[in-house]
Amino acid sequence: MPNPKRKHSKQRRDKRRTHYKASVPTLGTCQNCGATVLYHRVCPECGHYRGKLAVEKQAS
Repeated sequence: MPNPKRKHSKQRRDKRRTHYKASVPTLGTCQNCGATVLYHRVCPECGHYRGKLAVEKQAS
């Protein structure tokens, strides 16, 4: 198994890692209540997904 002959510098390591960035999640609006929701997730406000009731919300 080959190993490096010399240690890579911190600068070289950091230059390689400049492209490792977090992307902004895609948001949409709920068809039922209009709240902002992450795509492919049940609405936390009303419990609907793609216009259908997916989760019963408890009244508190």
